Amino acid sequence: MLGRTGLLIAFALAVLTFSLIRPDTFFTADNLRSMLLQSAAPLILAVGLTILLVLGDFDLSIGSMLGLGGAAAVTMMALHGVPWQFAIAIAIGVAVVVGLLNGVIVAYFGTSSFVTTLAMGTVLVGIEFAFTDQKTIYEGVAQSYLSLGQSAPFWGINVQVWIAAGTAILVWLLLQHTEIGRFFHAIGGNPDAAYFSGIAVRRLRVLGFVLVAVAAAVAGILITAQAGSSAPQAGIPYLLPAYAAAFLGSTSFRPGQFNVAGTVVATLFLQVILTGLQMLQLSTAYINVVQGAVLIVAMLLSRLGQARA
Repeated sequence: MLGRTGLLIAFALAVLTFSLIRPDTFFTADNLRSMLLQSAAPLILAVGLTILLVLGDFDLSIGSMLGLGGAAAVTMMALHGVPWQFAIAIAIGVAVVVGLLNGVIVAYFGTSSFVTTLAMGTVLVGIEFAFTDQKTIYEGVAQSYLSLGQSAPFWGINVQVWIAAGTAILVWLLLQHTEIGRFFHAIGGNPDAAYFSGIAVRRLRVLGFVLVAVAAAVAGILITAQAGSSAPQAGIPYLLPAYAAAFLGSTSFRPGQFNVAGTVVATLFLQVILTGLQMLQLSTAYINVVQGAVLIVAMLLSRLGQARA
């Protein structure tokens, strides 16, 4: 029971601790809505990553893909006059191509997903620089695009939060209540056995890379809409928290297994810690140390959960 609920207990303790330390600023409606908004894009990225981790693969290019997705959409609008709907479609199309490349190289040519996506991340940074000329772009962005980061139509909660919630529900349904989801788990458990059982292992692995790339692009779109601009390499800081959330989430609900519910709670937990530390006015150096330590602990706990399973 403790193994399944430990993350929830830690989450509740973190909220309680920061609420007692900063009672006038932390546990307020405005701050809670702000934390939900700040968690929206990282949640989409982490949930997309969960799909690939279930398959037993890694993608270290998701931070670069996030930056490229947002940059592609913004530059299409600001520099080329493309309507915002088509700009978003182009950004997602770029993500599909990147996901296909990653998936084909890894699944069909047998390369390491770790090394391949690390190299692809460098390529994507170069493409992003070509799009933006390494400049921050903030003029010429459509107001309808910016509304994705500003509007709060339901109960004062930003539309990005609802998009993130919808994404998490869809991925949960995919992994837990569809045949493809069962195949994903089978491949992650034993790809050879899955192959001899008649499962299209290679094609499904490619699909996993496409889905995580699209999730990264969507997260990049939401981040640029919220910021009202595209900054060079804006996606790199989101790589570590996404892995931390996925691995930390695998320690709860279904210990030793990557799962959407755990990833959602872990993402919110990490945002609570980040917000609380910022309210305590700790430096970025200490915050980075805490985030790295959380990932190390999460991986150790995940490993222990797998051993018990």
